[in-house]
Amino acid sequence: MSFAEEQLEEFFDKYTPEIADQGRRALARLREFVPGAVEMVYDNYNGLVIGFCPDDKPSNAVLSILLAPRWVTLCFLQGVSIPDPKGLLKGEGNLVRSLRLIPLELLENADVQALIQQALASAKVPIDPSGESRLVIKSISAKQRPRRSK
Repeated sequence: MSFAEEQLEEFFDKYTPEIADQGRRALARLREFVPGAVEMVYDNYNGLVIGFCPDDKPSNAVLSILLAPRWVTLCFLQGVSIPDPKGLLKGEGNLVRSLRLIPLELLENADVQALIQQALASAKVPIDPSGESRLVIKSISAKQRPRRSK
């Protein structure tokens, strides 16, 4: 296990076992959906974020998962342009749309998988599936909100 993978495990361990398990499983599944991605990790003030990017530019990220104390969220970082006929995505900002993975098995839903594929297909900079995936710890905030709900 690389040092970055060890650090990521430590970040997961800050959460309850249930949320940590959901985060690990979501990450494993997204790695299957997005081969070749540069995975950028931010252990931020508000939560743990793992972004899936085509390169080292965070602004090119296509998808991310966010661990919060009570749930895991799948974020579509260029989501405003993705057709969502079933109304699964939430958010009203200029770019990002999201979906709380409650339950985590939503990742197996055909409509959710179609949204993921659309996001990848319409990305402003595509992720090369034949590229080499790598994990990069981008930042660790000194001050953080509690990772476990009360």
